[in-house]
Amino acid sequence: MLHPRARTMLVLSLPALVIGVFSSLVLIVVMKIASVLQNYLWVYLPTRFGLDLNSPVWILLMLTLTGIAVGLVIRYMPGHAGPDPATEPLIGAPVSVMALPGLILALIIGLAGGVSLGPEHPVMAVNIALAVAIGARLFPRVGALDWTILAAAGTIGALFGTPVAAALIFSQTLGGNNDVPMWDRLFAPLMAAAAGALTTDLFFHPDFSLPVAQYPELRLVDIFSGAVVTAIAIALGMVAVWCLPRAHRLMHKLKHPVLILGVGGFVLGLLGIIGGEVTLFKGLDEMRHLALSQDNTVAALLMFAVVKLAAMVVASASGFRGGRIFPVVFVGVALGMMLHQHVEAVPAAITLSCAILGMVLVVTRDGWLSLFMAMAVVPDIKLLPLLCIVMLPAWLLLAGKPVMMVDKTQR
Repeated sequence: MLHPRARTMLVLSLPALVIGVFSSLVLIVVMKIASVLQNYLWVYLPTRFGLDLNSPVWILLMLTLTGIAVGLVIRYMPGHAGPDPATEPLIGAPVSVMALPGLILALIIGLAGGVSLGPEHPVMAVNIALAVAIGARLFPRVGALDWTILAAAGTIGALFGTPVAAALIFSQTLGGNNDVPMWDRLFAPLMAAAAGALTTDLFFHPDFSLPVAQYPELRLVDIFSGAVVTAIAIALGMVAVWCLPRAHRLMHKLKHPVLILGVGGFVLGLLGIIGGEVTLFKGLDEMRHLALSQDNTVAALLMFAVVKLAAMVVASASGFRGGRIFPVVFVGVALGMMLHQHVEAVPAAITLSCAILGMVLVVTRDGWLSLFMAMAVVPDIKLLPLLCIVMLPAWLLLAGKPVMMVDKTQR
């Protein structure tokens, strides 16, 4: 009844389902432990000592101690908690299984301690390493690349609570073979992404959307406005791209991981004092608080965006284990809100979505993921044609420009 290609896809569907579910469970467990620890460090302990959550002393102390703790993990745990995320893409080669306990511990400490990085890169690395290691034992005829793709797809589905992002990303990375249709190659990764998304939804529902007034209809002037907003976001993001390798070299002149991350944590504490609690942590909950607040001025919103971007660069340059996508979405939200307040004639839906599009595009150089994040935060289908058009000049601006990653050969 089934074609041989269909039978192959069916055989791969069971491992894909298992990997998707497991990828989501790893994310859920890590985020739950980090949340409990964060509540203890930032709510219970300050209350016990009679300090406010926004106390400059507490912010500086917590970030500095977090840096020292992560430095100790990287220095003394087997495998040094995996590779430096500043030198790696989101989906990289499998790391040693020996490095995973240290990587998970460094991630949890960083998330709970207020470091401005998200969970996506370390969780992706953990899931890929486990999938490749276990898959090689159970199915030695299946290559490491196939397990890597399934684990990456399951993790992306788990992170965003939907398989759409994985479908968009892998539709461009799995192309190039005319003998096998694209949807044949996408079948197993989409199965893993769907399993990861559904598993995540059983425990909590990831919601990136913000309460923004609906966009009425597409106008020619809005395309121009959106292109300008995207260009401003790209310009700000490229400053961070320029700073990251230089800050990385500067920080790593200190040589010892505990010293590097301790100094990095101290600098993050100073930035946290300037920006306040809203500029700490991975940024998703904080961007919602920012959007609901009616008291922020244009200057304050610009300060939030700059401080958060600077904190992300410092955290990445120091070697904290974490990803850059989630915090950069916060930067896009703060920048978009600032531009809307500065020029109220431009709808907030345009300034927010286009600022997020530009910022994510700088960090990931992935057009599909940038469109997805912009639409996830401002879920208005009438914006989609505008964003697709605005993407074109944005891509021209970034063509051939450096990416936000440190070159290992120039460290």
